[in-house]
Amino acid sequence: MSDLRRMVSSSNALFVFEAAARGGSFTRAADELNVTQPAVSRMLARFESYLGVRLFERGGKGAVLTPEGETLYRRVSDGFRSIEVGLREIEHLRAGKETVTLSVSSAFTTHWLMPRMDRFQRRFPAADLRFQMIAGSLRGPVENVDLGMRFAAADEVVQPGSLVIREVMLPVCSPGYCRPGSAGPGSTDDGNTIIQLTDSPLDWPSQYPPFATGRSGPVKTLSLSDYAVVVQAALLGQGIAFGWITVVSHALISGALTPASDRLTAGARVCVLVTPPNRPARPIVKEIRDWIIAELRAEIEAIDKLHPALGLLRASY
Repeated sequence: MSDLRRMVSSSNALFVFEAAARGGSFTRAADELNVTQPAVSRMLARFESYLGVRLFERGGKGAVLTPEGETLYRRVSDGFRSIEVGLREIEHLRAGKETVTLSVSSAFTTHWLMPRMDRFQRRFPAADLRFQMIAGSLRGPVENVDLGMRFAAADEVVQPGSLVIREVMLPVCSPGYCRPGSAGPGSTDDGNTIIQLTDSPLDWPSQYPPFATGRSGPVKTLSLSDYAVVVQAALLGQGIAFGWITVVSHALISGALTPASDRLTAGARVCVLVTPPNRPARPIVKEIRDWIIAELRAEIEAIDKLHPALGLLRASY
């Protein structure tokens, strides 16, 4: 920090510079800061003289950043955003709120957490949830967040209390997509559509046919890069999706989705909710983790009663 004080003429110069760079105009910066345009121009001229570089190209196109100016603006704007986040967190603390950031898939957020958000808010009225959402497969380190959902190898040592369930998948589709046997009036030659996650390495459809949909005819494929959209397409009756139980459990209980086969696939991984190794978990983070695990377990038990032939409860733990 002592180096920063030495390297800039004044902290106010950074605010003036950021406003002028963001707005692309000394006049707009002056209006925003409630000073005159000549005052902004003088401040930035002194700042450039102190740094020994030109930060702006003055001309008819307004205040255009030089390469040096673009470099400084990128860092200054990042720093200001970080400071703003910190100040907002202080505001939440003052108001009795605790910010909790989750690193989870967009599919889990959309199809599992959102349907029970009212229950979450009643259970954790002081929690201000933020999300770091992952569109495809859950991967990558858990950092700069409070809690992250990931898949770990079955023999991997995980944090105490972090185990959610084993990785369990099954084909799912909407009830309207399933049709009676091919001999009946609802038969069709319109074959099954397999809804794939683009970056999924599994050739899962080959493990299941015939699917319990009553559809015959050639198989078609629909590939999507966001698993939340994969599940949404299945909900809309567009085909059969490979359902990770951690995402589709709510839809199975509500009846919005139904198994397209009476057989599960148990993966070689386990689903965990972990905290960053360098950040001690606050009490509210542990409570949220335990709540998610308990809610999901209750759903697994409910699905096991609805579809006992699947053996979901036995496969999940």
